[in-house]
Amino acid sequence: MDKATAAEIQAALQKLPGWEFEDDGLVKSFQFKDFKQAWAFMQKVAEAADAMDHHPEWTNVYNQVLIRLSTHDAGGVTAKDFELASRIEAAIAP
Repeated sequence: MDKATAAEIQAALQKLPGWEFEDDGLVKSFQFKDFKQAWAFMQKVAEAADAMDHHPEWTNVYNQVLIRLSTHDAGGVTAKDFELASRIEAAIAP
């Protein structure tokens, strides 16, 4: 899979509110009411990631989840990262 160009990354970020490009990855922090809601969100993301065989780097502290997406084999962001970010956004949609 090819690494995305700067133009492709900027175009994709327009469709991914709150996501930023940092250190060759897509990054976003999510905050929830409590740990239970954060965990439920993480479960949805885990299922989407596993289905894609593309797994995020993430941390969870109580009600906050920080996610970083990057395709290690490509050395940066690829179409897989954009797709997973979109699925993550769908996981938080009401």
